[in-house]
Amino acid sequence: MAVVVRGGRGGGGGSVGMRNFFSYRIFVSAMFTLLFIATLSVIFTTNPYASHHDFVIPTTGNAYVHRTFLALQSDPLKTRLDLIHKQANDHMTLVNAYSGYARKLKLEISRQLRMFDDLARNFTDVTSKPNYRASLFESNGPVDEDVLRQFEKEVKERIKMARLMIAEAKESYDNQLKIQKLKDTIFAVNELLIKAKKNGAFASLIAARSIPKSLHCLAMRLVGEQIANPETYREGQPKPEYEDPSLYHYAIFSDNVIAVSVVVNSAVKNALEPSKHVFHIVTDRMNLAAMRVWFKMRPTAGGAHVELRAVEDYTFLNSSYVPVLRQLESTNLQKFYFESRAENATKDSNNMKFRNPKYLSMLNHLRFYLPDMYPKLRRILFLDDDVVIQKDLTALWKIDMDGKVNGAVETCFGSFHRYVQYLNFSNPLIREKFNPKACAWAYGMNMFDLDAWRREKCTDRYHYWQNLNENRTLWKLGTLPPGLITFYSTTKSLDKSWHVLGLGYNPSISMDEINNAAVIHYNGNMKPWLDIAMNQFKHLWTKYVDNDMEFVQMCNFGL
Repeated sequence: MAVVVRGGRGGGGGSVGMRNFFSYRIFVSAMFTLLFIATLSVIFTTNPYASHHDFVIPTTGNAYVHRTFLALQSDPLKTRLDLIHKQANDHMTLVNAYSGYARKLKLEISRQLRMFDDLARNFTDVTSKPNYRASLFESNGPVDEDVLRQFEKEVKERIKMARLMIAEAKESYDNQLKIQKLKDTIFAVNELLIKAKKNGAFASLIAARSIPKSLHCLAMRLVGEQIANPETYREGQPKPEYEDPSLYHYAIFSDNVIAVSVVVNSAVKNALEPSKHVFHIVTDRMNLAAMRVWFKMRPTAGGAHVELRAVEDYTFLNSSYVPVLRQLESTNLQKFYFESRAENATKDSNNMKFRNPKYLSMLNHLRFYLPDMYPKLRRILFLDDDVVIQKDLTALWKIDMDGKVNGAVETCFGSFHRYVQYLNFSNPLIREKFNPKACAWAYGMNMFDLDAWRREKCTDRYHYWQNLNENRTLWKLGTLPPGLITFYSTTKSLDKSWHVLGLGYNPSISMDEINNAAVIHYNGNMKPWLDIAMNQFKHLWTKYVDNDMEFVQMCNFGL
């Protein structure tokens, strides 16, 4: 019995606990349900994007869900299409507006034209009336005052109408006059700009080709020293090294003392064995004494050899052998150089450089006679006087020339510096022999194989083409065009690091390219010894100037 009673108690307690548990679960479920319903109510009845400035958007729950699903399912390119369509419509509206305005303007101008024509006709009609012509214009008697009053009245009425019409059209016609005046001003300024450019180019050529006072002073001081001490600077005997083909030979043709000294000094200072280098310097008779005094007072370091000669010493260079000398004797060429006309001063600045007096100097054409001048040599390095040597150049004598005559750095890039820029390919003689797209090369540092030169008879080829160009129809004056012809297909391309050009006109050359170059070339108008030289490159030249030389100090080079 006792067991039964205890069991009954236990069963009653469990039933009460279960009821309490289920009551608690129902309560929690009800609370969560109410919270969920409240949340949905807030979501369905609230639109965070709506404001009193926007149009009304449906805010019911179904509308919101519909828009959400549309956004998820829409094509992303549709927005882009709508934007493009809107831009097209906007511009179409703008074009239509301008079209309407232009049509209105055209009609207005046509109306004004008719009005002015009618007004002019009215004036003509008044003066053409028979009674006025008979009484006022064709009568030899006294003028009828009544007729004159009537004529005056009609004329003044038409004048009043004309003034009203002109006042109405004045604004538009004034704008046209302003536009025309502006166009005239632009044209005049453009003409002044063209003239200023020509004047600037002409002034630049004058500055580049004139002899600086300091350079003239130096030459005069050196010549004065020669006159004061003739025995000291007497010409010595030729050295055997001058004709030794086993040495490294250079050819420099110039009348500029300071420039030649920089070329020789830079080459010697960077040479590994200066005593094996021979410099053949040729100048004119007028500057030979100055050159001799300079290299006597400032001998080259390291035992390098310098041969000094005047171009007049080479007696084979006469008009019977050299076409250029014969052509310089012609009346036409002398007229081209020496005829002075004020209107030609700035007429063609592009061609002014070809009227440079240096083209009259035989020094500029000696480069075509190297085998004749140095018959015992096999190779020679030709250098311009506006270069600076930065490295030992003996490796140039070891380059395999592949049977070519001229070793040079090519200058072409893209369509620039091709043969077509230097030769007249409209002439059939040029067109049949040469390729207009052939790559040009540069003078200034050229390794010439003199044995190959003699074998190819390059001097004879130069003479042949120079004779054909007596009237300057094949190329303009200069030595590069005949050089391109003479050494066509006989030029070996050298690595560009051997010879970097443009320091006399191109300020954008990188210093890395310059520092890696064996030879740098100040080709162009801005020579390093001139005041117009580019400052960023000038120091590369001035560091080889012998500033300790007393005459350099006295002449105030300003370096």
